[in-house]
Amino acid sequence: MTVSAHPIVVTGVAGFIGFHLARRLLDDGHSVVGIDNVNTYYDVRLKEARLARLEGREGFSFHRLDLEDAAGVNRVFETHAPRRVVNLAAQAGVRHSVNHPQPYIHSNITGFLNILEACRHHAVEHLVYASSSSVYGANGAFPFTEHAPADHPLSLYAATKRANELMAHAYSHLYGLPTTGTRLFTVYGPWGRPDMALFLFAEAIAAGRPIQVFNRGDMERDFTYVDDVVESLVRLLDHPPAGDPDWDATEPDPARSRGPFAVYNVGRGGPCPLMDYIAALEKAMGRTAEKILMPMQPGDVRKTWADTRDLEALVGYRPQTTIEEGVAAFIDWYQSEDWAAVARG
Repeated sequence: MTVSAHPIVVTGVAGFIGFHLARRLLDDGHSVVGIDNVNTYYDVRLKEARLARLEGREGFSFHRLDLEDAAGVNRVFETHAPRRVVNLAAQAGVRHSVNHPQPYIHSNITGFLNILEACRHHAVEHLVYASSSSVYGANGAFPFTEHAPADHPLSLYAATKRANELMAHAYSHLYGLPTTGTRLFTVYGPWGRPDMALFLFAEAIAAGRPIQVFNRGDMERDFTYVDDVVESLVRLLDHPPAGDPDWDATEPDPARSRGPFAVYNVGRGGPCPLMDYIAALEKAMGRTAEKILMPMQPGDVRKTWADTRDLEALVGYRPQTTIEEGVAAFIDWYQSEDWAAVARG
C-alpha cells in the first residue's frame, strides 16, 4: 500500500471491525485518526479495552465524539486534513432496530450525512463506508449480487444502510466525491460483538446454559472472518471509483454510476448452515451445546450468500478463512487472558 502523508480517519474505531482495521493500518505504517462515541449498546468495557490497545501507539489519535455532532466532526477534519475516510460507525443490530428505531436514524442517517458533508468540504479523495448484507432483505435470488436491486429491506437497520448507499450516490453525483460502499456479510472473530450469535453461543456453552437456535436451525449465513474483511477494506482504500462512462440510464446498474460511486459485497463467498457453525463452535470448545429451537425472529432472513467476483476482480482478493479456522481463532481469544481481563472489569 502507498503510504499517505495524511492520516486515515476511521469512525467506529472502538467497535469490532474499526478496532481491527485501525490496528492493521497502524501496523502498515499509516497514521489513524479514530472517532467513536463509545455508546452503551453493548458492554463499554469491551470497547474501552479495544481502545486501550490502540491508544499510545505511534500515529494514533482519538476523538470521543458522536457523529451527530456536525461541528465536532468538521473540527476533526479541519485539524487532521484526511484524504481517505472509512466510516464504520453505526447503530448496529438488526433485531434491536425492530423495537428501538430512533437511534438508527440519529446515528446511521444523521451521522452519515455529517461524514458526507465533512468529506465534501475537506477534499477527501475516497470515502469507504460500511453497508450491510441486510440490504438484500426479501431478495431470494442467490448468490446476492450488487447488480440486482436491493429495495425490500426487512428491518429499519437494513433500510438505513440502503439509505446510506443512496446518500453516497447523491454526493458522488453532485460533488464528485468518490464513495465505495461495502456490503458486509456477518463478520465474526476475536474481539467480536457480544450481541452476535457466536459470542452469545460461546458464553452460554461456557456457563452450561442452553443456546437459542432461531428458525429451528434452518438458517444459512455467509460468515466472514474479520481479518478477511479488513484485508478487503485496506485494498479497497487504494481503489477509489472513477465512474463508468458506459453506465446505461435505461438499464441502470445499482452498483455503479457515471459518477465516482461503487458498491461491493464483502463476504466469504459461500453460505454456511447455522448448525455447521454451531458444530464448529462445539468442536473448538470441546463441549456439546444444549439447543432450544426457536421460531424466526422479526427482521431476520433465512439465508445470505455473497457474490464476491467484483471485489476479487478489483483488488485481487477473496476471503479464504474457513469457518473452522475462524471459530477456533475466536475461541482462542475468548479463552485468553485478554478477554478474561475485560470480563473481570
